[in-house]
Amino acid sequence: MIDKQNADGWIRRYHAADESPIRLVCLPHAGGSASFYFPMSQALAPGVDVLSVQYPGRQDRRHEPGITDIGVYADALTRALLPWLDRPVALFGHSMGAILAFEVTRRLERDHGVSPVRIFASGRRSPSSFRHESVHLRDDDGIVAEMRELSGTNSAILGDEEILRMVLPAIRSDYTAIENYRAEPGETVKAPVTVLTGESDPRTSAEEAEAWEGHTGGEFDIHRFPGGHFFLANHQARVLKIISDELAAAPIRKG
Repeated sequence: MIDKQNADGWIRRYHAADESPIRLVCLPHAGGSASFYFPMSQALAPGVDVLSVQYPGRQDRRHEPGITDIGVYADALTRALLPWLDRPVALFGHSMGAILAFEVTRRLERDHGVSPVRIFASGRRSPSSFRHESVHLRDDDGIVAEMRELSGTNSAILGDEEILRMVLPAIRSDYTAIENYRAEPGETVKAPVTVLTGESDPRTSAEEAEAWEGHTGGEFDIHRFPGGHFFLANHQARVLKIISDELAAAPIRKG
């Protein structure tokens, strides 16, 4: 194991749960930050040790350059998680974070012999469900318009030009990474997958959400919610119950 200090730039642990038998690694959406998962961390502690991932280019990492390639993102995240594999882990990712959860799992299984007990893929079509998108090529106003459409960013932040100038480069980097992502054909993971999807999400159809089943050799289930891309905000209690129930039923073992 490498020293946890090497991973501190990537990992936030808001409510340390040292006695928990399992860890949940939470990966934000494009343009998102670790603090998005503060409420989830608070609600699941102390039964689950929640690690929230902080991408470069935002908040306390705002002076670092953003990453524009999912493979580079996944490689760096995998390295950051190695010190935390002293107990079983599950991964929860929303939108871009769901794809990162899948790619990190691929690397953990292939290179380190560790299979997460479950992937929670929220608000994202399957890795093989490609759509041509070019939000990352828009001007700043165009990116803000996309953010407003998906209702994923606080309106007060959208109205503050100084804050926007700080966060837009990171948002553009994330969109560049996810919009240029292509899954390797037929790629699967051993870890079971639970999909959470909004019934009116303009970025994920029902068929695209169900297509996650083809990317796991383990169990698969899907939960549908009223709402759009950020359905999580209005269904926190149900989302937390799904996570808690799945983790409680997971075999607590490594590998």
